[in-house]
Amino acid sequence: MGMNVGNSRGHLAAVPLRKRATELDPNFATAYAWLGRAYGAVGEAGLSAEATRKAWQLRDRASDQEKFYIDFSYYRFVTGDLEKSLQTCELWAQTYPRDPRPHGFLGSSASTALGKFERAAEENQKELEMDPDHSMGYANLAADYIYIDRLPEAESTLRRAYERKLDIPDYLGHRYRIAFLKGDEREMKRLAAVAEEDPELEDWIRDQEASVLAYSGHLQRARSMSQRAIDLASQRGRREAAAQHEAGAAVREALFGNMAEARRFAASAHGLSNGRDAEYGTALAYGFAKEFSKSRTLADDLEERFAEDTMVRFSYLPTIRALVALNQGQPSAAIELLHSAGRYELGYQGCCSVGFVGSLYPIYVRGEASLRAQRGSEAAAEFQKILDHRGIVFADPVGALARLQLGRALVLAGDEAKARTAYQDFLTLWKDADPDIPIIKQAKAEYANLR
Repeated sequence: MGMNVGNSRGHLAAVPLRKRATELDPNFATAYAWLGRAYGAVGEAGLSAEATRKAWQLRDRASDQEKFYIDFSYYRFVTGDLEKSLQTCELWAQTYPRDPRPHGFLGSSASTALGKFERAAEENQKELEMDPDHSMGYANLAADYIYIDRLPEAESTLRRAYERKLDIPDYLGHRYRIAFLKGDEREMKRLAAVAEEDPELEDWIRDQEASVLAYSGHLQRARSMSQRAIDLASQRGRREAAAQHEAGAAVREALFGNMAEARRFAASAHGLSNGRDAEYGTALAYGFAKEFSKSRTLADDLEERFAEDTMVRFSYLPTIRALVALNQGQPSAAIELLHSAGRYELGYQGCCSVGFVGSLYPIYVRGEASLRAQRGSEAAAEFQKILDHRGIVFADPVGALARLQLGRALVLAGDEAKARTAYQDFLTLWKDADPDIPIIKQAKAEYANLR
């Protein structure tokens, strides 16, 4: 029943059924693994790891085929070792060539977090050839296409799903992202209204709306919308999702120069949850807000608790520590610290986009460090990477600020004509922005000096 409900109504609706299965049989290893999967998909990483760890402890009771799924889940949701999770799926696919599931997992976050989008799309296509009625296969394939800016193919994938009478909350989320990337505000509003009626999407859509508002400088409205997302998640007992919403708001406030608000959101997020992604967002916010000791403390905690986690080792920790070094006047050290992040920095960091995602932040911080080190051309190349990957960035604030930072980098590189264009792009995007945001005041003053 949990499998059927998950395939027809989404992950959140499947949670009570999978949980009931573990209550009926406390030694049912696979039920714990699928419960962990459902929790992870709705942003409750702590509960996901707990259930998945229990599955791992009971794996000797599972069949050989089930063990592959449990092993994959353990590496993906407990240790966070993405390379091992990929290797497990590859061996699973070789051992059971008629099983579509390993191809589906090879086509989801275990690959996209590593930036292997083309590979992910190929694997999802294989899965759908074997199981054309698997709703998540279409969701994952559409996501793969969005990340690489192939929006017509993403839309076509979703149409194929609807033609088979499949519909899960993930589809609406993807359609919202596509509408944003196409600049279709009317469709975004329509989808947001529909999402209000879905308990899996309600707080998510409020958080997405907050990000979209902030992306064009409407920070006061974004702040209120973020608080609504936080309240909704908290009311439903989803503390980790609420913490991710708060962490994202904290990062946004710090990047825009509102340090007091950033510290307030960060402290509240940390009080709600020390989950991996929420803690990363909180540490970033403290770093941008120049609260170095707090940022370092959180980084040390992440390192201790997630020692095998690929994203923590190669993205989160280098970025946090580089940010601390940068704001302590050591830009060259910051650039060196980010060297290890290069391998995965173009990956999509989130699993389910529940709250703060933080994709491309190693690139953004390296760009800032290059600016401080007076390396204008190098800085411009970093910020251009962000602008070239809109499907990954979505409405993250670094996608908006990369325009301004590119202008600054081009001034430093001596190309004032292109710099003016970059400043104009940012100021056009923020033409109706709240006038009291520190970053818009700085941008206008800098642009005036160029004219």
